[in-house]
Amino acid sequence: MPGRSNADAGFLEFLWLWNRRNRGETPAVHRRIARWLEARDRAADRRLLLMAFRGCGKSTLVGLWCAWLLARRPETRILVLAADQPLAVKMVASVRRIVERHPLCRHLIPEAAESWATDRFTVAREGALRDPSMLAQGIGGNVTGNRAEVIVCDDVEVAGNCDTPGKRAELRERLAEAEFVLTPDGTILFVGTPHHEQTLYRDPKEDGAFLAGYRRLVVPVMNAAGASAWPERFPREAIAALRDRVGPLQFHRQMLLQAVSAGAVRLDPAAIVRYGEEPDYREAQGRGVLTLLGHRLVSGGAFWDPAYGRPGAGDASVLAAIYSDQEGRHFLHRLAYLTHDPEAADDPATQQCRAVASVLRDLLLPAVRVETNGLGRFLPALLKRELARGGVACTVIEHASTRAKEDRILGALEPALAARRLHAHESVFRTPFAAEMAEWRPGAPGLRDDALDAVAGALLAEPVRLVRGARPAARPDWRG
Repeated sequence: MPGRSNADAGFLEFLWLWNRRNRGETPAVHRRIARWLEARDRAADRRLLLMAFRGCGKSTLVGLWCAWLLARRPETRILVLAADQPLAVKMVASVRRIVERHPLCRHLIPEAAESWATDRFTVAREGALRDPSMLAQGIGGNVTGNRAEVIVCDDVEVAGNCDTPGKRAELRERLAEAEFVLTPDGTILFVGTPHHEQTLYRDPKEDGAFLAGYRRLVVPVMNAAGASAWPERFPREAIAALRDRVGPLQFHRQMLLQAVSAGAVRLDPAAIVRYGEEPDYREAQGRGVLTLLGHRLVSGGAFWDPAYGRPGAGDASVLAAIYSDQEGRHFLHRLAYLTHDPEAADDPATQQCRAVASVLRDLLLPAVRVETNGLGRFLPALLKRELARGGVACTVIEHASTRAKEDRILGALEPALAARRLHAHESVFRTPFAAEMAEWRPGAPGLRDDALDAVAGALLAEPVRLVRGARPAARPDWRG
């Protein structure tokens, strides 16, 4: 624009020019965020929190904001912190591309690019500052010795670093180090979504809020009236379908930005679709076809969570067997509570492996995962022996769980129940499984969850399938 300097352009204008250059639109939700970031800069607000729903493009907008800051003040040093190094590098690399291509950033490209990498770069600027213009760092990295006028904490809280009190305390300790990197009049911007009820981004009115005193903008995917924040990309039908796929807990946290307690979750057995039919195996043109309820099954497997307690005492040893069809429906066909006879000649492990092999043979399952945490370490070898003896063609996969049990159960069962994609054979309801579901609460002590854990393991092992949509109708050609 003639007569305008780089310092005169506001962030909304900077964003519009970039989108226009890339033949894109600037939706209302992006204009709202851009105006807020620009207003906070004018007001000299130095502690900021931007919470926006997943898929909103908040990291892209913040990357453009960083380029805008550099265009206005090339001496600015920006440190990007993320949950891991690759995520931080992704933002820095994106800003570097913007600097290279944006018409208002041409003065930032140095004549000799001494530092122009994907994880750090230095623009053309006056003075001889030691730190680069922009630097990427994982939250677990060493930031001691760096200095920055702006720190962007982009998705520093993820599911894997906030699921235990110890991890949450370590995350807060790491983030506290950022205050020693920041210059006295510097700005910290947090960008993210809540992953736990004790999230970093808790309401400042709550006790122990980590970001108390921060100016914040919260942009959920829809407001209290149900209107979408981005109707062109997230219409009501797409929002409802997403809620069914991810489950109410993750939807409230990631899309509505509410730090909902996991204890509020209820696993309702009534949401399971019951059936009584058995799968039908046939061969056509030399290929096997397995169908159930008229649906062709395309995958399946079993998950064994073993235990060696005496019958009726201690943890239960549970085998869950599941099929899946091409539309993403899951069929929990068998749930075997394995026991052993203390008076039998064979040892308890061999007895259970023989029972598992029998189920795998009857259901024609191609693979079984065996939980090897704790007592199950040597079971895969015994199971392979029993499968070979019985002539059962089934792959044994050793599985070591790293996620907390509550997270596994919620992550697997809640979305399947919400979308009505979990079917179960009538025999499953003759086991304690339904009672376990009805009684289970996250964090409640003393409740049985052996079957829930086995079913969750089987569901999480199944591939996620995209449901095929209907073929669009042909548009009549009336133009001759």
